[in-house]
Amino acid sequence: MESYDVMIKRLESMHERYTELEEILMKPEVLGNSREYAKLAKEQASLRQVVEAYNELKTIIQHIKEAESMLKEKDIELKELAEAELEELNPQKDALLEKLEVLLIPKDPNDDHNAIVEIRGAAGGDEGNIFAGDLFRMYSRYAELMGWKIEIMEASEAEAGGYTLISFFVKGNEPFKHLKFESGSHRVQRVPKTETQGRIHTSTATVLVMPDIEEEEIDINPADLVIETHRASGAGGQHVNKTDSAVRITHTPTGISVNCQDGRSQHDNRATAMRLIRARVFEVMQERAEAEKGAVRRDKIGTGDRSEKIRTYNYPQNRVTDHRIGLTLQQLDRIVEGKLGDVVEALLLEEQRQKLAGSHS
Repeated sequence: MESYDVMIKRLESMHERYTELEEILMKPEVLGNSREYAKLAKEQASLRQVVEAYNELKTIIQHIKEAESMLKEKDIELKELAEAELEELNPQKDALLEKLEVLLIPKDPNDDHNAIVEIRGAAGGDEGNIFAGDLFRMYSRYAELMGWKIEIMEASEAEAGGYTLISFFVKGNEPFKHLKFESGSHRVQRVPKTETQGRIHTSTATVLVMPDIEEEEIDINPADLVIETHRASGAGGQHVNKTDSAVRITHTPTGISVNCQDGRSQHDNRATAMRLIRARVFEVMQERAEAEKGAVRRDKIGTGDRSEKIRTYNYPQNRVTDHRIGLTLQQLDRIVEGKLGDVVEALLLEEQRQKLAGSHS
């Protein structure tokens, strides 16, 4: 734990900034600028929990001081009352300091973002694509349980079932925070429907989770984008193949290209494609920044690399194992139905533990 004085200094400056923001947010020039107002309101909201806990701490410290001065009184009853109060107040103070230590851990700035999830069938041919479909269903169920909304952005259905690729947008309360550790290679061990001998096959699907990046959060030069329209292909209702509603956008500096055709109009597809381009370019920029800093941050669980094997789903034994934190649960049936809470909580706790260890070293 950082020294008490250092912690109080940090808390005091955060309190000052919170109060300052309250005044700034009332200014007419800020109220009239929706983008600036949203940015400052977001900053204030991020400080609220810490400031409220700090105000509570200050009240308790004040009560402790009053009780300690009562101990000096000659009146025995007053002394006993003060001792009883201190017995109650000191543990409250310790608990608040512990809570504040956790609240002061540097947050991942992307935690409060919506998320964009991309799943691809990888090794194992048809079975890999079918498993990609199973993962999409698992995340859809989890999103439902969390009260999030899902919107498909890009989808290439596979002939045998599932998807060769599916990208979807997750909107709600902190989806990126809860889904960010899903990035990597997911491995399934089971007997495929097509297997006549009853042999267990191993197949994989890869998942990439990106924060949904707003326009103002990333600087993309419009001159770096090549935007093309074309006729949508495949299933998709009556509007397909009648107009050039599908949109392909390529970001020339990175070579990232996205193709969207599932929207009802060219306008919808263009907006979706831009959202995907922003997320993918941001992802590449973050990877480059981390590489320049030298290796991956210590407080990151796993590499976040799509090729890193992060989890195994073993159907015959009803077992799910997360290899990064050594977590094994005999609950595959529940997990594939979207009950991912235990796994996500364990990963978030490990992130917190690593960040705390990092701040102490």
